[in-house]
Amino acid sequence: MAEELSIDPSLSKKAKYQSLVPQIEALIGDEKDLVANLANIAAALRFGMDFFWVGWYLVKEGELVLGPFQGPVACTRISFGQGVCGTAWKNQETIVVKDVEQFPGHIACSSDSKSEIVVPIFDPSGGVAMVLDVDSSELNTFDETDAQFLKDIVSLIEKNL
Repeated sequence: MAEELSIDPSLSKKAKYQSLVPQIEALIGDEKDLVANLANIAAALRFGMDFFWVGWYLVKEGELVLGPFQGPVACTRISFGQGVCGTAWKNQETIVVKDVEQFPGHIACSSDSKSEIVVPIFDPSGGVAMVLDVDSSELNTFDETDAQFLKDIVSLIEKNL
C-alpha cells in the first residue's frame, strides 16, 4: 500500500492526473473495504489535485447519503433529481458545472464552492450506486480532462461493487 502521494504542483492538470491515477490504484489495490477505499480516494483527490471538497454520496433508500469526504462539513442527504448530485444520479451522467450559481436548483452546502463536477458510479446491474462529488473554490475549474480521469478513477470502485 502506498502511504504517501507524490504530485508535482507545477505539472499540468492532465499530468497531475496521470501521476495520481496509478498512485490511487496502488493505494486501494489490495484493500477490499469500500469505505476505506472511498476515504483514501477522497483524500488523494483533495490533496493531489488541490480541490476544495471531494466526497461520495451513496444511494440509500431512495436518496443520496453523505459518505467519506475531505473538506468542510457537507449536506447529509440529497433527494433524487435535486442539485448537481441528484441530477447526475437521475440522468445517470457526469455533470460539469462551471459556475454553481448558474445551475438551476444548486444546493449550496458551502458558499465557498464555485464550480463542481459529479460523476455517477454504477453497480453491476447498471443502476447508480453512488456519486463522486468534487467542488472547487474557483470558477471554471472542471472540464473534459477532469471528467475523463475521474471516470477512470471511479471505474476502480465499480470493479468491486
